[in-house]
Order: sequence, then C-alpha cells, then structure tokens
Amino acid sequence: MSGRVMPCSPQEISSLFLFEKLSPEQLGRLCAEGRVERFDAGPVYAEGAPATCFYVMIEGTVVLSRRVGADDVEVGRTSQRGVYAGAMQAYLGDRVPQTYNNSMRVTESTRFFVLPAESFADVMRDWFPMAAHLLEGLFFGTRNTQQAIGQRERLLALGSLSAGLTHELNNPAAAAVRATAALRERVGKMRHKLAIIAQGPYSREALAELIEIQERTAELVAKAPVLSPLEASDREDELADWLEDHGIAEGWRIAPVFVQAGLDTDWLDHVAATVAEDILPGAIGWLNYTVETELLMDEINDSTTRISHLVDAAKQYSQLDRAPHRVVDVHELLDSTLLMLSGKIGRGIRVVKEYDRSVPDVPAYPAELNQVWTNLIDNAVFAIGSTGGEGTLTVRTAREGDRLLVEFRDTGPGIPAEIRSRIFDPFFTTKPVGEGTGLGLDISWRIVVSKHHGSLQVESAPGDTRFQVLLPLTAPETEAEPVAEPGIEPGTETHEEPV
Repeated sequence: MSGRVMPCSPQEISSLFLFEKLSPEQLGRLCAEGRVERFDAGPVYAEGAPATCFYVMIEGTVVLSRRVGADDVEVGRTSQRGVYAGAMQAYLGDRVPQTYNNSMRVTESTRFFVLPAESFADVMRDWFPMAAHLLEGLFFGTRNTQQAIGQRERLLALGSLSAGLTHELNNPAAAAVRATAALRERVGKMRHKLAIIAQGPYSREALAELIEIQERTAELVAKAPVLSPLEASDREDELADWLEDHGIAEGWRIAPVFVQAGLDTDWLDHVAATVAEDILPGAIGWLNYTVETELLMDEINDSTTRISHLVDAAKQYSQLDRAPHRVVDVHELLDSTLLMLSGKIGRGIRVVKEYDRSVPDVPAYPAELNQVWTNLIDNAVFAIGSTGGEGTLTVRTAREGDRLLVEFRDTGPGIPAEIRSRIFDPFFTTKPVGEGTGLGLDISWRIVVSKHHGSLQVESAPGDTRFQVLLPLTAPETEAEPVAEPGIEPGTETHEEPV
C-alpha cells in the first residue's frame, strides 16, 4: 500500500533516535534516496510479501501482527517515535528470503520515513561495515547454533526413548528366556516320565484315559480364572490336603501349580475316579508336568506378545511406513508415547488418563505431535522429580468448540510467574547444565502453532501445572505462511518490533 509522499527534512529525521548520530552528509543521502510518506488508517504491508522498504515512524500509531493459522495475532502496538520495521535484513542479501515477517497497519494518520531496501543495504555496508559483519555473524551463527542444538535436542529425546524402550524390552525378553529354559527342563522330565509309563504294566485303555485327562487339563489351564490372594491360598490348602490324603508325595509343592492352572478338588476327584488307584500317583505327576508346560508356554506367549506390542508402539511413535500428514486418533499417539517413556516416568509417578473417546480424529503430522508429547511429558517428569520423584501426571483430552484439547497436568512445584512468559523462548531452560538445551518447548510451540495452526499455552500454580495443546479438528483450506518462534528473532534488536 502506498501513502502520500511528502518532503523529507534532514533536520526532522535527525530527531529520530536511529539517525541522531549521523552527519549532515549522511542525513542528506537518506533524504535523497528515501522519502517521507503519510498513511491513512489501514494496512501498510502484509506478511509474506516481498520486503521492499524499511520504515521508521515519525508520528502516529502502528500495530504489528503475525499470521497464526487463519488468524492475525497482534504482537505489538506503539506510538513511540523512531520505532522501525520492514526490510530489516536487507543487508543479508539473497542469503535469506527477503519477505516481510509480519504485517503492519496504522490506526490513525501516520507518517514514516521510508527507505528502499536496496538503499538500506547499501548504507549499512558503506557506513557501518564492521557492524554489518557483526550482525551477519550474529544472525547466521545464531541460526546455525539453533539448528545444531535442535538436532541435539532430538538426539537427547531419542536417547531417552531408546533407554526406556531397552528397559521395557528387557523384562519380557528375560522372562521369555527363563521360561524357555524351564520349559526345556519340563519337557525333558515329561519324556522321562513317558518312558516310565511306557515300561509300566498299564493297559491301552488306562493310557487312553490318561491322555484324555491330559487334554482336558490343558483346556482348563487356558481358561484358568483369576483368583484373589486369599482365594488362591485357601485353594492351595485344599489341594495339598487332597494330595496328601491320596498318598501323593510333595503335594504341597504341586498344589500351587494346580491352583494357578485353575484345577480344584472336584477335578482331582474326577481324575481319581477315572484312573486306577495304583496309577494315580504317576497320573498326578504326569498332569503336573502337563500343567507346568502349559503355564510356561503361556508365559512365553505373554512375553513375546509384550515385545510385539512394544515394537508396534515404537513404530507408532516414529510413524514408520506412515504418511507424514494424515487423520489420526490422538489417543493412539499419546498411548504410544507414554509406553515409550514408561521407563523414564518410573514407578514413583502415577499416570492418569482422562480421555474423551468421543472426540473425532484430527488432521496432523503424527510423528511431530509425538515429539510434542515427548517434550511435555519429559518436562512434567522433571518437575515431579524436583519434588522428590513422587506425584501424578494426568493426560486429558476433551473437545473445546472446533478444537481438540490435549492437556498434560503435573503435581510439580509450578512455574514461577516471573519466568512464565519466557519458557517458550529458544535456549531458555530451568534444568541444570547438561540436562536440557532450552529448545524443547520452543520446538513444541513451532510444531503446534506453525505446522498445525493450533495453540500451546500453560497455566501453573504450585502442585498444578497444565500445558494445554489445542488442535483444530479440520485442516485449513490453505497452508498458512510459516510463523516465527515466539520472542525476538535472532540478530534483531529488542526495539525493532514495537511492543
């Protein structure tokens, strides 16, 4: 948008703090290459448009805004003379995109000194060569550092997840190894017992009955009920007494196995009625090996199933073989992340899930949302750990209008009010040196806000800190321009954007 061009007075622009140290020759060059323009209330330039001019306000009121999803969010409003905006990175040339990174409008008739971007770049290089080099180094150095530490942040998260996954896989894997060794021993004993039975004076009918009882016993093991500790103890006493009354040696050792398999005295009465009395001790021993074998195979199945679930969770977390953007059930993402981090969460932290399963699926980049969940859960675990390591992490989902809420609530000490506004700034961290990079929340903010057109906010009090992610339930018709991270952009002065 163009304003009305007015005469440029070197004396007037020298009263602005940006130009107050310039010589008369330099002020004359600015007026010769630049101009003064008056803009009526309305837009001056739009975010994403080619950055053609550098603006310094002489009088009036300006408002700066950034595009977040479908909304323009006001980031600054001021009437201070001399504030500036526009093509502030023109001196970097084509090494960075030369577009406006915000939108500017005026709320009243406002005058600006306007300098074309090419002239601004020239005067910076001609008049302040050392400063221009320093600013270039600061800009690119900060950007490279942020990229490097961002990669480090992802590696730290990967290391934490790998440690947790290794811990979770170790338990079922070790259980499967132990059960396999025990199963090998039991099968060996069964072969030995089978040889004894084959050599004994047993009729074909007796052997057939024994095999039929064995099959029925295996079926009972698969349907064994879950007993309370008191019920299990009472049934063990009953079975031990029955075995002792029937002359079975070491019945106290066999009874717990039979109880775990769901056998009771009624079943043993049936066995005793089916086989001859002289066969009963051998039949009970044979059934004991059968039960132990079935239980060990169940244990191996449970362990390998657990390993399979962990591998599936790892695939779900990393979104391998999945489209980068798709409609997802956010609860699946949350569950996979919690499972991957269960080793880090530890036993002292109780995890409560308050899921509203009625909320619809949302369009998202699931792998990146999992990174957000990881960062927020990691912060909650650290906060709870700072108060002794015991507390509650609550993960809640709900629908709020046309958005999905995902909330992470912890019982840690809370975030002090004086630093709450800085927690999303790059490199800001309250963790000890070596335990955090200060980019976790910054990355999370950019993923939620820039990529998903949502919002990320925090509410905190001692014992109740809540990070709230709000995601739109529908995808925007067009992708919005990327928005910068919260805070001051690298390489800029704090007064470059009026606030």
